[in-house]
Amino acid sequence: QVQLVESGGGLVQAGDSLRLSCAASGLDFRDYPMAWFRQAPGTEREFVGTITRTSSYTEYGDSVKGRFAISRVNAKNTVYLQMNSLKPEDTAIYYCAAHRRRYGGTSRQLDDYATWGQGTLVTVSS
Repeated sequence: QVQLVESGGGLVQAGDSLRLSCAASGLDFRDYPMAWFRQAPGTEREFVGTITRTSSYTEYGDSVKGRFAISRVNAKNTVYLQMNSLKPEDTAIYYCAAHRRRYGGTSRQLDDYATWGQGTLVTVSS
């Protein structure tokens, strides 16, 4: 059974940093591009960033570019999201996702990701 489990969310103040983790099981993790999305109450799920299988390339949404960084450790089946200079508008549930195609390319599209975690809540107070 394929499973993604996020952790590391919490309540922080504006300007703080936080690192989210996503542990994968049940798939050949190193073969899949991974991504992070987020969803605030009353809004659609938003692309945060994505990383290739070998970490050779990352891509970010405009709202987080320069503040967030994605990384992965294939030996640990884990992908990370380092979030710096957090703002109240970063408050959301953060989800990690595995691309639907093995050896697939990176994508910003929700439909290109087949496996999702349950999400972890990040709350940034002003």
